[in-house]
Amino acid sequence: MDAKVLSSGIRYSDLPPSYVRPESDRPRLSEVSECENVPVIDLGCPDRSHIVQQISLACTHYGFFQVINHGVSKEAVERMLEVAHGFFGLPVEEKLKLYSDDPSKTTRLSTSFNVKKETVHNWRDYLRLHCYPLHKYVPEWPSNPPSFKEIVSRYCVEVRGLGYRLQELISESLGLEMDYIKNVLGEQGQHMAVNYYPLCPEPELTYGLPGHTDPNALTILLQDLQVAGLQVLKEGKWLAVNPHPDAFVINIGDQLQALSNGRYKSVWHRAIVNADKPRMSVASFLCPFDHALISPAKPLTEDECGAVYRDFTYAEYYSKFWSRNLDQQHCLELFKN
Repeated sequence: MDAKVLSSGIRYSDLPPSYVRPESDRPRLSEVSECENVPVIDLGCPDRSHIVQQISLACTHYGFFQVINHGVSKEAVERMLEVAHGFFGLPVEEKLKLYSDDPSKTTRLSTSFNVKKETVHNWRDYLRLHCYPLHKYVPEWPSNPPSFKEIVSRYCVEVRGLGYRLQELISESLGLEMDYIKNVLGEQGQHMAVNYYPLCPEPELTYGLPGHTDPNALTILLQDLQVAGLQVLKEGKWLAVNPHPDAFVINIGDQLQALSNGRYKSVWHRAIVNADKPRMSVASFLCPFDHALISPAKPLTEDECGAVYRDFTYAEYYSKFWSRNLDQQHCLELFKN
């Protein structure tokens, strides 16, 4: 494969060998059933205690949930998806101006997950952006399509507001002060991955992304309404999470699992690919300040179990996460007491 990215206009009739998973590690799509009773939480509900209770149940039993009436405007969402399609539809030489396989770069187009470390690649291209503070990062974002910076900036601001609101509700659902999580995480970073999963000739043999948990605190995922692709692991089985109109999928990340002393689980999830249609998703990640000290909340360690995880900084965690393969054992296991 000479092309640096999959979205280079080449149509593949067979899956290139570097993408073929060993037989023991394939998606087995025929064995995947739909995830029933996915928690859909209406943030417009006037009864806050009801929302808090629903969040507690979802985070305990699923590790993820969907939100509706979330306060991010329909226009911001629609324009975000339009400009994302616009970017990936650009001529390949225009997109490649942003190409890098260095994970430390704050704006980059890349492919798969961590090209330099992997043995098998994933059928995905992505545009990775740092989004906070905006004035620091927007100048290095794509200037094509011309409206990209303005549209994505507005989307980032609205999504950040939703993220803060969710962190307050999650704090309350753990019996903590409303601002507890926000105070521990400090001035949070915000990243975005605009994921593009092209048509794949043999979806049974590869992944868009293999099973993994998110290393950050909270992930706000905008799914493609036309094409399903997200799957979650529940009770040892992979289940498909179909897109819900006007909803975001909210994933609990590793940092919230640690802060909750393991009460809330960081959800294992993966992206599968499609032979008929390309798929797009936009993931927004809220991350602790690098030097934030992450440790289980004291009130949650006062039973006989004590603290499940040792104290660590987010910078320490993140460097460990990127030094490994995405689908190795849970990185959080390395931080247990």
